[in-house]
Amino acid sequence: MAMARILLAEDDTSMREYLQRALQRVGYDVQAVGCGTEAMPLLETERFDLLLTDIVMPEMDGIELAQKASAIDPSIRVMFITGFAAVALQGGRTAPEAKLLSKPFHLKDLVMEVDRMFQTEDQHGQL
Repeated sequence: MAMARILLAEDDTSMREYLQRALQRVGYDVQAVGCGTEAMPLLETERFDLLLTDIVMPEMDGIELAQKASAIDPSIRVMFITGFAAVALQGGRTAPEAKLLSKPFHLKDLVMEVDRMFQTEDQHGQL
């Protein structure tokens, strides 16, 4: 099975490097960017299996980024990382079908959730 490709958008540098390393260690191919505007050109030119994005970011927030990513590639999976789960889900803006991971979380929880997203698909073929 080919390595799943993840696009990670997180504006906190230490968090971004930490998550990127953790996911690479378990075998994912991870491209990391510091904001949604940096993520867009990658989404337009490359294929990713998962967009892992912080919701609260400068310039373009994670929900807007996820909406744009889904418009470019309807099959992309989305997982939001947030320290503001309640806030993020208010305001009537619906995010694409997505998993929400609230900070603080353990790396093993993140890896488990990411693995789970890819396993469900393997069991049922392309959903």
